[in-house]
Amino acid sequence: MVIGNAKVYIDGGFRNASVTVNNGKIAAVGAADIPCDIDAAGRYLVPGFVDIHTHGAVNEDFSDGKADGLQKMSRYYAANGVTSFLATTMTLKEETLLPAMGMIGNFRRPADGAKCAGIHLEGPFLSYAKRGAQAAENLHEPDAAMFHRLNEASGNNVRLVTVAPEEPGAMDFIREISKVCTVSLGHTTADYDTAVAAYEAGAAHATHLFNGMPSFGHRAPGVVGAAYDKGATVELICDGLHIHPCAIRVAHQMFGKKLVVISDSLRCAGMPDGRYELGGQPIEMICGKATLLGSDTLAGSSTNLLEEVKNLVRFGIRLEDAIYAVSEVPAKAVRLDHQIGRIAAGLQADLLILDENLALHSVYIDGKEVAVQTE
Repeated sequence: MVIGNAKVYIDGGFRNASVTVNNGKIAAVGAADIPCDIDAAGRYLVPGFVDIHTHGAVNEDFSDGKADGLQKMSRYYAANGVTSFLATTMTLKEETLLPAMGMIGNFRRPADGAKCAGIHLEGPFLSYAKRGAQAAENLHEPDAAMFHRLNEASGNNVRLVTVAPEEPGAMDFIREISKVCTVSLGHTTADYDTAVAAYEAGAAHATHLFNGMPSFGHRAPGVVGAAYDKGATVELICDGLHIHPCAIRVAHQMFGKKLVVISDSLRCAGMPDGRYELGGQPIEMICGKATLLGSDTLAGSSTNLLEEVKNLVRFGIRLEDAIYAVSEVPAKAVRLDHQIGRIAAGLQADLLILDENLALHSVYIDGKEVAVQTE
């Protein structure tokens, strides 16, 4: 299959080209005007988006461990341009997480759904003071043995784990677990020195930068400053609610090609306003803003990466940089860039066609069209 007459996103920019796909992988990038099977009509052809931090959507949550829920979420992601995702769990007791891990690890995507590229354990190894919407009674000190049990239950599919480095045993945890998967700092009270020590111990990422951590100050730069100094990749929720557009622009200037855009979406994504549940706690969504019921504590988002790319462009970020932050960087952050995240020969043919308004025209996963949204 050849997709031709496209503005193809290659190496950080767009150029007129075609993409040849064989056996589910990208075989070549060639001239735009060669004979083709699919005429992109001058539209954008970009890598499929990779969401490494999403808890759920369409009234389903990965922590529920429901097979039909996983299928529904997979279809939602594909229909919104996400071709690979990390199923992200909440801070729950081990006995609750274990069956969920097994269900996610055995997931087989539907023909019209996105791929589960692994699991993000957001907790339970977090700080009480910065727990946010994570249930306090389920918090646990960093425990490598517990991690290994959960990872084994998932079929060794954990790709990312969030930990508060100031908690007892955290540094030993980071040294050991960073050999298995990417370790991220988040939901933490850590100061700059503690965060630097954690990055030097093997951590390499920061979970939803600015949220769930001390503010960046000129005398106390905290996790934000440590991530910058140590070259960590960092997540941003770009729904326009979690972070002011100006702070997004500043973070983009600071972190550049280390910036990962995530949804941090909850089961309320793709749903109407109302009351929902998150990790055993009630949440309420009003005008798309999800908070713990009866409080102003943000619980997560109701957005998706396609909406966030549009937000980023509206906030003044170049489209080329927005695409990079939802494709190549997240794939690199969780050690999957040899498979996904770029349009290059040998990688999986996960591709999107977008029109000039960034409306989703076509989605291809492993070279097969799985979702189409009418312009």
